[in-house]
Amino acid sequence: MTAPVFLVDSLAGVRAGGTLTLDGPEGRHAVSVRRLRVGEEVVLTDGAGAGARGTVAAVEGKDRLTVAVAELRTEAPPVPTITVVQALPKGDRGELAVETMTETGVDAIVPWPAARCVTQWKGERAAKSLAKWRATAREAGKQSRRLTFPRVADPLTTQQVAALLAGADFAAVLHEEGGAPLATAELPDRGSIVLVVGPEGGVSPEELAAFAEAGAKPYRLGATVLRTSTAGTAATALLLGRTGRWN
Repeated sequence: MTAPVFLVDSLAGVRAGGTLTLDGPEGRHAVSVRRLRVGEEVVLTDGAGAGARGTVAAVEGKDRLTVAVAELRTEAPPVPTITVVQALPKGDRGELAVETMTETGVDAIVPWPAARCVTQWKGERAAKSLAKWRATAREAGKQSRRLTFPRVADPLTTQQVAALLAGADFAAVLHEEGGAPLATAELPDRGSIVLVVGPEGGVSPEELAAFAEAGAKPYRLGATVLRTSTAGTAATALLLGRTGRWN
């Protein structure tokens, strides 16, 4: 059985051969939901590249256990980084997009209320929706056994997305009428890749023009047209393979 993963605030100061206490919501999940017992293996991560493997040394109450740390590991920063600017999908498809992109290996996700998005985040709904995306990324990071979880940024306007694209080493907009396939694009060995995934209604001409001015060309994924909630995942997988990060 694969050891479960739990998120901790920090692994600073933790050493192999030492112990660490897991409590709070993660401790409650470990003790009351997963029902871990002494001797079972666990993996701990801070979500920022550091991880520890160990075994349960003691269980206290319903939300606290002590882990005997056997091994520490640090994950090197990803090169190049991959950021997906995700237009807001309808319903729970936003969480689906975040979940599958996280499991695949994306480094950052930027919510984007594009002009043709049916869904728009405003007021209290915006805060709740963003919290859901961040919680989804956290849980998917644990499920997929990542040591570095993707950052889910605050929503950006089209102008802010254009500025992000202008600063990237490679910038692209997924578009069904893109002149070239993403599979043949010349990618950087280092730096940052930023990819825009538009809404179901497509990226508007005005948005395409703003992104083109920022240096982002339109590319197509393939012969089929994917939904906005799956296009980012497919593109992330393609980029991870082509940049050698999956080697």
